Amino acid sequence: MREIQFREALREALNEEMRRDPSVILMGEEVAEYNGAYKVSQGMLDEFGPERVLDTPISELGFAGIGVGAAMNGLRPVVEFMTFNFSLVAIDQIINGAAKILSMSGGQYSAPMVFRGPTGNAGQLGAQHSQNFENWFANTPGLKVVVPSNPYDAKGLLKSSIRDNDPVIFMESEVMYGDKMEVPAEEYLIPLGVADVKKAGTDVTIVSFGKIMKVALAAAAELEKDGISAEVIDLRSVRPIDYAAIVESVKKTNRLVIVEEAWPLSSIATEITYHVQKHAFDYLDAPIQRVNSFDVPLPYAPTLIEAILPNVSKTIKAVKGVLYRD
Repeated sequence: MREIQFREALREALNEEMRRDPSVILMGEEVAEYNGAYKVSQGMLDEFGPERVLDTPISELGFAGIGVGAAMNGLRPVVEFMTFNFSLVAIDQIINGAAKILSMSGGQYSAPMVFRGPTGNAGQLGAQHSQNFENWFANTPGLKVVVPSNPYDAKGLLKSSIRDNDPVIFMESEVMYGDKMEVPAEEYLIPLGVADVKKAGTDVTIVSFGKIMKVALAAAAELEKDGISAEVIDLRSVRPIDYAAIVESVKKTNRLVIVEEAWPLSSIATEITYHVQKHAFDYLDAPIQRVNSFDVPLPYAPTLIEAILPNVSKTIKAVKGVLYRD
């Protein structure tokens, strides 16, 4: 085991899959000559050449469409968006192209490909560059949506995503690329749609995913000081969602708090709340609580960003709210 950065874990996954399978290609803005906007693709142009590591024009609609066509014709493209905020101009290719081609062709064509890049807030980037669209993509049949929270998961999940025969939305975060943890040098895969219990507990279940897992785990650590044992579940995939893991935990703890960066309306937290109340209602000792961003465009001022986004204190308050109801 050695410690590597999140970006290095992604790079290892890409390198291993491109060495294993010559049909895997990487394309996007600045992925080749510049080694990637976040240096995920450092050195890949030198190893694989310009036919497999392709710099594209600043046209997400165009290169997303090229990726879909390449996938339909036998390649396995990894299409990098500099940020998923920019995927909005390519939404037709993703939603009406990649996600639907298998169904609309009666199984004659598929689009085995990965759209990857950062999502959500990453500091003072303004309202147009700080959005979370996980729930948008998760609402689309035909897509799988993966949101890793750490380098170990990122590597295993990206390798599985590249090998998957469905189009996968793989969402990262600018603020995570420098995160380090121990990652095995040997090859491994993590299956899509399988949640992970990051911390076992008995008093309350906290569910989260992506970089907000840091908030959930930090809140659980603080709660432990007060004698509150929180079980923390990392979804890892938000389509498919591992409902069984959540329900099993709720049956043990009898309480649920969901922490998510996206806006509250039609969120992943909303979907989980419905499923748990349907399948584990009799086990709940308190109403389910969710901690989302406020329902406003994200401002620029750091004090307002802190006020609007989920954080440790809001999560602790939600947990204590389900434990100590009047």
